[in-house]
Amino acid sequence: QVQLVESGGGLVQAGGSLRLSCAASGRTFSNYAMGWFRQAPGKEREFVAAISRSATTTYADSVKGRFTISRDNAKNTMYLQMITLKPGDTAVYLCAARSTPYSGSYYYSPDDYDDWGQGTQVTVSS
Repeated sequence: QVQLVESGGGLVQAGGSLRLSCAASGRTFSNYAMGWFRQAPGKEREFVAAISRSATTTYADSVKGRFTISRDNAKNTMYLQMITLKPGDTAVYLCAARSTPYSGSYYYSPDDYDDWGQGTQVTVSS
């Protein structure tokens, strides 16, 4: 099991930027595929972006071109750079981890992940 702690959320005006971090501890971070999800009140958990062990990436269509996922294995940390934020991006953002032997694999479903952080609130005002 890996422990995950998100940070970097906050209140920002539409068009603004934020960078979220997900710090991992407890296991070898480089053995994990990672993902970002978000959940707004009354809505299901939604895939945002994912990154494989080899740092290949994939994004939800709604954030493509605005969000960038990355990882720094030396720091045991994953990031989500968000620009041109919209009110529709308002949600709790959660990071997730899945141990995998496949370096190029990433995962889209919450059910594919084993470990989760507590989340960080992102609020975008219009």
